[in-house]
Amino acid sequence: MNFDPITPDLFIGTTPSMDDYSRLHELGVRLVINMRFEHPPFPDPHPAPIHLLWLRTIDSPFFPIPIRKLIRGAQTALETIRAGGKVYTHCAGGRHRGVAMGTAVLIAQGYHPQDAMELIAERRSVADPFAFYIRPRILKFAQAWDAAHRA
Repeated sequence: MNFDPITPDLFIGTTPSMDDYSRLHELGVRLVINMRFEHPPFPDPHPAPIHLLWLRTIDSPFFPIPIRKLIRGAQTALETIRAGGKVYTHCAGGRHRGVAMGTAVLIAQGYHPQDAMELIAERRSVADPFAFYIRPRILKFAQAWDAAHRA
């Protein structure tokens, strides 16, 4: 499993295998958000499994990440963090979709969108929140989140 800690409550990386769940439990992860379209999450074999949220998205400029999926993930992540858990977001390579979701989580926690994107790019070298088709989705999420939660 290839991942990076972004904040004490948020990790972004690649798809965890069943064997990786022990490490996620050790880290205090209580929510895994899978942004892959083609691969469902592997089940957590532990007696008290980590909550898995599968938000099927495609990594393509022709199929933008639905804002409703970013909102659902961010809301679920906030609930998990407020309850003392940590969150792991991922896609295939931990570059775009998982990064977009991680950025949405930070924005929901109060980060300015630019600061959230810069923090993730700084902490995860392969992350590209500034990709021409990812950045606009992040900014649109920020507008939608602001309108719904800070108005």
